[in-house]
Amino acid sequence: MNGGEGRKVVCVTGASGYIASWLVKLLLLRGYTVKASVRDLKNPKKTEHLLAFEGAKERLFLFEANLLEDGSFDSAVDGCEGVFHTASPCTYYYKDPKAELVDPAVKGTLNVLSSCAKVPTLRRVILTSSMAAMVYNSRRQIPGVVVDETWFSDEEFMENSKLWYPLSKTWAENAAWKFVREKGIDMVVMHPAVTVGPLLQPTLNESASLVLQLISGAKTYPNLAFGWVHVKDVANAHIRAFEIPSANGRYCLVERGAHYSEIVKILKELFPTLQLPDRCEDDKPFVAAYRASTEKAKSLGIDFIPIDVAMKETVESLKEKKLL
Repeated sequence: MNGGEGRKVVCVTGASGYIASWLVKLLLLRGYTVKASVRDLKNPKKTEHLLAFEGAKERLFLFEANLLEDGSFDSAVDGCEGVFHTASPCTYYYKDPKAELVDPAVKGTLNVLSSCAKVPTLRRVILTSSMAAMVYNSRRQIPGVVVDETWFSDEEFMENSKLWYPLSKTWAENAAWKFVREKGIDMVVMHPAVTVGPLLQPTLNESASLVLQLISGAKTYPNLAFGWVHVKDVANAHIRAFEIPSANGRYCLVERGAHYSEIVKILKELFPTLQLPDRCEDDKPFVAAYRASTEKAKSLGIDFIPIDVAMKETVESLKEKKLL
């Protein structure tokens, strides 16, 4: 089941996104035929970079689909063995969280899965969730605790704190598990941390913008800590989760947890000439970074790329794309 060998047909939703673009690129390199959905086929920023990938001319087929439109993924998933559902809004800037985040995440996931339920050739769905659907709960604060695949974010806590992005990912995942159990669909869910590394798409994505803010003359850095992971590891983990028959359940994808102060330190060592912030935005104790289990991800053959390599490649890519 290794490699596409030109025969296996898979679908990638939201194909112009950051992780999805890497997925499309690596699937094509492995010989798969890829049916990729984008929101607007007439927008070159969504399609041009995908069509330039090696193998795209012969084995990439683009479809227009909208997360909130019933049945709009039917033709994209038809005849596929695997569906990688990555399409979901990732933003922390919104006016209406329900319309901009929650509905597209939850209804969109159910819409894609409804299309999948009609496909007799379907073998497995790989859903892209987020560590945000795992770590927002009180257990995270306990020193020495290790986040693993049994963790779920606390919905009440997120609602009270108005953490709409983590909530959208949590609700979408919960709705997906309920649906696939009822329909007998084999699904594996990937939970990447903040994903960094080279950009293939021409536009700035949310996670790369976190790095861009630090290197664009910011005077301070946030008192926040996240898990971090290289985009290539995330894309490869998705593909392995489709290819390895025994892959199942949920997977944490985290190279390591790090506070912003540590990220600034790494960037200073890598790029001594960059103007980087030298103090935190407040004088409170630093928020502790969580530790995540890597055991299950390593069972897929993922040997995580170190975060300093990911940071170096992110900055170089931002320069190359003239986003800096």
